[in-house]
Amino acid sequence: MKKILLIVLAVVVAVTLVIFMVVKQQSGYTKVLTAKVVREDLSTIVSGTGQIKPKTYVNVGATAMGRVTHLYVKEGEHVTKGETVATIENVQQESSVNGQEAAISAARTDISSYVAAEKTAEANVEHARADLEQKKLDWDRAQALYKDGIMAKQDYDAKKAAYDLDVASLAQAVAGVNQAKANTDSARGHLQTQVATLHADQDLLSRTISVAPFDGIVTNEPVREGETVVEGIQNTEGSTLMTLADMSVVTAEVKVDETDIVNVQMGQQADVTVDALPGKTFKGTVTLVGDQALLRSTGIATSQSTTGTEEAKDFKVVVTLTNPTNDLRPGLSCTAKITTAHKASVLALPIQALTMHDPATDKAKSSGGVQAATVNSSAGESGKSSPEQGVFVVDKDPSGRLRARFVPVTTGITGATDIEVLSGLSDGAEIVTGPYKTLRVLKGGALLKRDTSQPLTLSSGGSS
Repeated sequence: MKKILLIVLAVVVAVTLVIFMVVKQQSGYTKVLTAKVVREDLSTIVSGTGQIKPKTYVNVGATAMGRVTHLYVKEGEHVTKGETVATIENVQQESSVNGQEAAISAARTDISSYVAAEKTAEANVEHARADLEQKKLDWDRAQALYKDGIMAKQDYDAKKAAYDLDVASLAQAVAGVNQAKANTDSARGHLQTQVATLHADQDLLSRTISVAPFDGIVTNEPVREGETVVEGIQNTEGSTLMTLADMSVVTAEVKVDETDIVNVQMGQQADVTVDALPGKTFKGTVTLVGDQALLRSTGIATSQSTTGTEEAKDFKVVVTLTNPTNDLRPGLSCTAKITTAHKASVLALPIQALTMHDPATDKAKSSGGVQAATVNSSAGESGKSSPEQGVFVVDKDPSGRLRARFVPVTTGITGATDIEVLSGLSDGAEIVTGPYKTLRVLKGGALLKRDTSQPLTLSSGGSS
């Protein structure tokens, strides 16, 4: 019985010693999460939300006052350039055109009659000229006979009178030709006036017929057949028949936060997703970067705002889609992810591993006593020491224990979860990534213990 008690007592003592040694060994250790510095592709992404818009759209306004007699298209339908989309009552305009066309037809008939009169007058001139030639021959012969005393004075006078009459007749015929030509020219002038009037009447008639200025889609139709529209300022009520959008070139107009706009430039590539089309991503290119800040609450440019309230601001960015589809509609909500920087196969570490740390505090802690006071005194004389950006690297001391060593690092572009390392670390280095509260108070030289209660936080790629 005593042997059993002694054995049990020995086991209890041994277990107690083991537990004591384990607790003693683990005291002073800090549990941390670690990860390895690896090479990967990194992309810096700037996001913005907005809506789908056509690059070109137009409000087809009423150019004549009257009742809408017919709407040939409905909202959402496609139209082609030159297609009639709506008509307004045009009885008066059409009557004016018909009346003017009839007047022009009559004027052309008058011109034809005047041209015929010209031909008749010209024939009369030829006839008078032939008679004059005959009378001149008779007159010349009479002069010779009268001089020789063969012709009587009465016959001589008759020949002269006949000649003088034909000269007057020819002059009259020539004047008739000139008058006929003048009548024709006057008729042609009146015809040109009537043609100009017809063009004006046809323009007034055309204003009652609305046609599509380009191929597109009807995005808005605020009026109905039978309603009266008026000429007026664009976009005023009763002056817009419909809105047409040219969907051959589609853009995503988004707003980007003021803190990110400095990185957005023309020509950068973007991925656009549309809320109404889940699973689809449209490629695009930045084609416009706004230079006016917009108030986030109202969307009004700061230059137009009359209030002095300080609030968050956005900037307009337009992304032109490379291959738009017929599924896209103006006004659909969208999100654009713009790639502002990209690097391939660069050293990267998790963003949460970065911390601001003052290495002087590590020196002060390790110095102790008089040396620590000296370090603190020198820091006080030169002012506060500046914290540096860096990470804690996991090292092994000569006894094989894990210790934290602070290493300043220089960083580059930032991905979704990782950040580029420009200097300070090498590929494969093990660094402390958390927990955050532990990382905030961790000091250089502290004993570490890997936290195996959850998987290691490894880099999962910097692009999104």
